[in-house]
Amino acid sequence: MSAERIPVYLLTGFLGSGKTTLLNAALRNPALANTAVVVNELGDIGLDQIAIGQATDNVVLLDAGCLCCVNSGALHETLLDLLGRRARGEVPPFERVIIETSGAADPAPLLHILLGHPLVTPGFRLAAVVCTVDAQHFLESRKAHPELDKQVAMADRVVITKRDLADAAPVERFLGESEIVKPGSAFLGESRPQARLGALGSLQHGRPGGLRAFAFRPASFTWATWAAWSRSVAERFGARLLRVKGLLKMEDTGEIVLVQGVQGVFHPPQRFRDWPDADHGNRLVCIARDIEASELEETLKESETQA
Repeated sequence: MSAERIPVYLLTGFLGSGKTTLLNAALRNPALANTAVVVNELGDIGLDQIAIGQATDNVVLLDAGCLCCVNSGALHETLLDLLGRRARGEVPPFERVIIETSGAADPAPLLHILLGHPLVTPGFRLAAVVCTVDAQHFLESRKAHPELDKQVAMADRVVITKRDLADAAPVERFLGESEIVKPGSAFLGESRPQARLGALGSLQHGRPGGLRAFAFRPASFTWATWAAWSRSVAERFGARLLRVKGLLKMEDTGEIVLVQGVQGVFHPPQRFRDWPDADHGNRLVCIARDIEASELEETLKESETQA
């Protein structure tokens, strides 16, 4: 395995939201040269790779079932196979991987693989989860398809598509402070935890409970505090805690770490020698279903006393 882990971008979004169109446009960007693309489709006959194959030679099709629920075990095999084929010169060199999921995909199982599979993490790192949102149909479609909310909530970046067919302003207002990016920058750089993601609170409108995002600024953290808190929320909330991202300084060791969890399962932290951005403060973002801010605040206070 290479000492430099390859960044992976997970592209999600509902059926017909423009994922393949976004990929085609992005792969024409010279900055995205040397990109491998893993395509997943529902059904036994794959078509997306034909369209994307016109933009890149590095296309791998995972067919015969939805990657997220039926064939998720194949993802780690595919990524390892890509590394082997690159080493043998069977595919052109690549510097990043984009995984396009099917429109019905739940991102959570794939995030578990990218963040915690022991055969994947030595060679690959999750750079960002990108979600396409259809300006023409998103607000209406989410009423009948709750998976749209989950895809948006778990994404690091959102690309609003079909702006030429509909006014995107209502969707932008709905997304609020979510990180909305242009197509050309969707697969560049890496996303860090945001200090504020309050806009996702609007995802709960129109139905009881729902998804919300909460941002915290813990004054201090130690490894013992982190262990107590992650264990507490996993036991208390489980799968209702959809995603956790945090950038924390561990006071007992001085380490700066990126911590991540998906549906109550936490993965090994990524360590930095120094703060990776201009914000030198602890930040912790929790995306949850049917959980109140007060409940999360209570767990943070409890972890300080238990540590």
